[in-house]
Amino acid sequence: MLSGFAVDSSAAFSPEIVLIPLLFSLLVLGFGSSGLLLPRLHSWRLSSNAEVIGSDDICPGGPFFSNLMDSSLLRSLAHTVDVYCPPRKRSRVAVPHILRAEEITAEEKQQPCSIDILPDECLFEILRRLPGDKERSNSACVSKRWLMLLSSICSSERAGQLKPNLQCVSKSLPDLNEHPSLSQQEIHNNGFLTRRLAAEEATDIRLAAIALGTCSRGGLGKLFIQGNDSTKLSNVGLSAIAHACPSLRMLSMWKVPLVTDAGLEEIADECPLLEKLDLCQCPQISDKGLMAVALKCPNLISLTIESSSSISNKALQVVGRRCLKLKYVTIKDCPQVGDQGIASLVSSPSSSLERIKLQSLNVTDLALAVIGQYGKNLTDISLTSLQNVGEKGFWVMGNTCGLQKLRSISIINCSGLTDIGLQAVAKGSPFMKQLFVRKSCYLTDAGLRAFAEKAWTLENLHLEDCNRITFVGVLSALFTCPKLKSLALITCLGIKDLAFAPPQLPSCISLESLTIQDCPGVTSVSLQVVGKIFPQLRKLNLGGQAGVTDVSLAPLIDNSKVGLVEVNLRGCVSISDALISMLVNAHGSTLKMLNLDGCTKITDRSLTFIAHCCSVLDDLDLSHCSIGNYGVAVLASAKQLNLRILSLARCSITEKIMPLLANMGQSMVGLNLQQCRLISTDAVGLLEEKLWWSDIIS
Repeated sequence: MLSGFAVDSSAAFSPEIVLIPLLFSLLVLGFGSSGLLLPRLHSWRLSSNAEVIGSDDICPGGPFFSNLMDSSLLRSLAHTVDVYCPPRKRSRVAVPHILRAEEITAEEKQQPCSIDILPDECLFEILRRLPGDKERSNSACVSKRWLMLLSSICSSERAGQLKPNLQCVSKSLPDLNEHPSLSQQEIHNNGFLTRRLAAEEATDIRLAAIALGTCSRGGLGKLFIQGNDSTKLSNVGLSAIAHACPSLRMLSMWKVPLVTDAGLEEIADECPLLEKLDLCQCPQISDKGLMAVALKCPNLISLTIESSSSISNKALQVVGRRCLKLKYVTIKDCPQVGDQGIASLVSSPSSSLERIKLQSLNVTDLALAVIGQYGKNLTDISLTSLQNVGEKGFWVMGNTCGLQKLRSISIINCSGLTDIGLQAVAKGSPFMKQLFVRKSCYLTDAGLRAFAEKAWTLENLHLEDCNRITFVGVLSALFTCPKLKSLALITCLGIKDLAFAPPQLPSCISLESLTIQDCPGVTSVSLQVVGKIFPQLRKLNLGGQAGVTDVSLAPLIDNSKVGLVEVNLRGCVSISDALISMLVNAHGSTLKMLNLDGCTKITDRSLTFIAHCCSVLDDLDLSHCSIGNYGVAVLASAKQLNLRILSLARCSITEKIMPLLANMGQSMVGLNLQQCRLISTDAVGLLEEKLWWSDIIS
C-alpha cells in the first residue's frame, strides 16, 4: 500500500482486477457492433515492444471503412482477427509492424499474460479512461509505475473531459462500468484537506501519492513543503499535485532547490482557484513562473516571495495588473526588486492591497512616496532594512495623506527614520493604532512627543533598540495618548532612572500591558513612578531587569486595582519570597501566568504561597529557582490548582517526586525537566507512560 491513500479495505489491487470492468466497457463500445474482438478476448495480447498506430478513435469493421483497398491500414492481432486503424496525426511510437501470432516464439508463449507487459503509452491510454477519482485512487495503489502514470495525466487528457466522436459508432452503448447514481455518490472536491511535508518526506513519489489519495477524499486545499538543501522534490511531484488537485488554494514551498518555473506553470494551469502562494528560498523559480501564476490564478489573495534572486520588477508588474484581489504581499531579500515593482503593486486603480511587508530591497524614497499616495486601502505596513530610503521618503509618505486606513506600521532598522519623518507619518495616518520601531539611531524624545500629539488613537507603542529615547520622552507620550493600552520598552539604553520621583503625576488609566525588558538603567525610582500611574495594569513583563527589588515592585502591586493576570519576572535575581507572598495574596484570584525563571532567591516557601492563594494559575515557570521536593509536593497536592504548563528545569528535585507529578491531573499538557540531574532517564520514561497526553521535555 502506498503512503497517502485511504481506500476500501476490500479492494483488490491486482492490475487485471482493477481494470477488467474498464477494458470490457472499452471493447464493447469500440468493437461491439462488429463483434470482431469479443470472441477472441481470451487470446488478446500485445507484444511488449510493439504499439498500435492510429488515431484515438477505434473504428469497427464493416461499412465504416473509408478505404477497403488500402491494405496498409489493416493490422492483425491474431490469425483470424484484423483491425482497421486509420493513420494518426501524431503517433506516439513509430514501429514497422505488429507481430503476428505465428511469429511468437515458443518461449514467449510460455510467459504468463499480464497487463504489466503493456508499454507506458498503452497503459496511459487505459488509465486516462478511468471513470472517477475513487477508481484512479485505487488503481494508483497497484504499483509505483501506475502511480506515476496516473499522476502524469492532466485533466484535459482524461476521457471524461473529451467530447465523444460520434462518427466512429452508429449507436452509443451504455457504459457497463458506470453505476446509475455514481455522480450523486461522488464526494464533492471542495479542497478542505491539508498536508505538510518536511525535509526527507518531500519526494516526487510522496507528492504523487498525496495527490491521488486526496482527490477522492474531499480534495487537497493546502500544501506546505518545508525542505532543505538535500530535498529531492522536483517538477514531477509538483505536476502530480497540479494534475490531481484542482481545488488547491494554498501552496507554500520553503527551501525547495529543484523546483523550476515549469513546475509552477503546471500549478498555474491546473489550479485556477489558488489563493495563497509562498515561495521562500526557491532559487530556480524566476519571473516566468510567477507571471504564469499571475495570469492564470485571478483569485490570488496572498503572495510571499523570500530570498529569490531571479524574481524582478517584471513579474511584480504583471502581478499588479492581473491579480486584482491581492490583499497581502511580503517581499524579502530579493535584490532585483526595486521601485518599479513595488509601485506596480500599489498604484493599480483597482488595487485592494491591505498589507505590505518589504525587507532588504533596493527601493528608494520613490517607493515610499507611491505607497503614501496610492495605498488607500493599506491597513498594515512593515518596512525592514531599507537602507536606500531616507528622511525624504518617510516625509513624503506621510504628507501625501493617502494612508487614511492605516492602522499599524513597523519600521525596523531603517536609518532614514527621523523625528520629522515619524511626525509626518502620524499626520498622514489619523487612525493609527500601533507603532513598532526597532533600531532607530535618530529618533529622539522630541520626535516621539510630536508623533504622540498627532496619533490620538494610538493603542500599542513598541520601542526597541532606540537608545536616544529617555524616560521623560516616554512619560510625555503616555500622557498625550489617551487610548494607549500597551507599552513595550526593550533594550533602550537611554531609558534610565529619574533623578527624583515627582510628588504628583497624572494617572494613565488606559494602560493594561507594560513591558520593560533588558533596560539596565531602569531600577528602583523609575519603577516606583510606574507603579503609581498605572492603576489598570493587567500584564507586567520585567524580564532581564536585574535591578528590580521587592521595594521597587511593591507600589506597582499595591496600586493595581483590576488584578494582574500575567507577570514575567525572568532574571530578576533580587526578588525574594516576600514579594511572591505579596503578589499572590493581592492578585492570586486573577493570576494566570507567572514566570520566575532565574530568580535564585525563590524557595519552597513561595510555592506554599502559590498553592494556597492561586486558583486560576495555569502556567508556572520555576526554572533555575532554589526549590526542592517539598515545594513541588505542595504544588502537586493543591486541589484548586489546574496547571497546564510547569517548568522545573535546573531545579534540585529527585526521583522521589515523580509519583506526585504523575498525579497532577489531566490538565497538564507541558512539563519541562531539562537539566534536572538527579532524575534518571528511566524515571522520565515511566512518567511519560503515565502522562502520555503531555509533552515532557527532559
